[in-house]
Amino acid sequence: MNDSAVVIGSNSFSGSHFAMGLLDEGFDVLGISRSAEPNRAFLPYRWNADDADGFRFSQLDLNDRTAEILDAIAEFRAEYVVNFAAQSMVAQSWDQPEDWYRTNVLANVRLHEGLRRFDFLKQYVHVSTPEVYGNCAGKVTESAPFNPSSPYATSRAACDMHLMNYHANYDFPVVFTRSANVYGPGQQVYRIIPKTILSIRKGIKLPLHGGGTSMRSFIHIRDVVSATLAVMREASPPEVFHIATERYVSIRELVEIICTTMGVAFEDVVDLADERPGKDAAYYLDSSKARQELEWSDRVSLEEGILETIEWVNSHIAELSRQPTEYIHKQ
Repeated sequence: MNDSAVVIGSNSFSGSHFAMGLLDEGFDVLGISRSAEPNRAFLPYRWNADDADGFRFSQLDLNDRTAEILDAIAEFRAEYVVNFAAQSMVAQSWDQPEDWYRTNVLANVRLHEGLRRFDFLKQYVHVSTPEVYGNCAGKVTESAPFNPSSPYATSRAACDMHLMNYHANYDFPVVFTRSANVYGPGQQVYRIIPKTILSIRKGIKLPLHGGGTSMRSFIHIRDVVSATLAVMREASPPEVFHIATERYVSIRELVEIICTTMGVAFEDVVDLADERPGKDAAYYLDSSKARQELEWSDRVSLEEGILETIEWVNSHIAELSRQPTEYIHKQ
């Protein structure tokens, strides 16, 4: 009998890739998301076959169908639950902050209150974010204090603190991951790397907020999947692991690499734009704990990953050209 795992947020970029990683490892997987499965261009577990063996999907919204989600997990007897579901996006969280708190705190608390009663659950992996640390100087370790600077970041920090309380009080088997900027094929086209590639392909200008001075560590989704699998299997609750590369580039440098790879001039691609509110200038995640304790390392270079993402955009250009290049909020 195969090991079983539930991926909440399986339609998300990271969730769909993680589902594929679990399937490759021989797991039976139940995917849960609030929306119907999107076009297969965004579902890597559908790229190699029409029906992925070992994968089941349920369309259930964490906000108002928590009881059904818990029933599905109980029926599946999932040993592992990995939660990617969250209202993301920093700038937009200022517009309707109640939606971010509703999903990222209240809905998650209801989920965890049910999960803590399941005696078959071995590990719950909560996919968090480095946004909880705010704007930090130097390298940030897993023990850094929270200093969130947006409703999105505050809602995620609140949920992380709630889970730590659940571990202390109920011995709830929670472990956390916090990844740097994740990218790769299958990502939503409003994210910076696919958006830049698609802008070049469509011949439209790309707004570069704040001149692109923000520093980031971009990590390929395959490296994130391998680290998350190791955390799921090997971490001891309530441990936190950072997943990041040791290479940092500014957003401007990132766009320049894409332009060079695609043979276009940077000046022909970008328009300078004002910085977005609540955006942290930099966070340098120290991933040495994952490298030492889990024997994990990132393997995909930025140039290799960008080239792979360009090839994905080219292969799905008709579908991707129909996608919105700006985030559209769903309540």
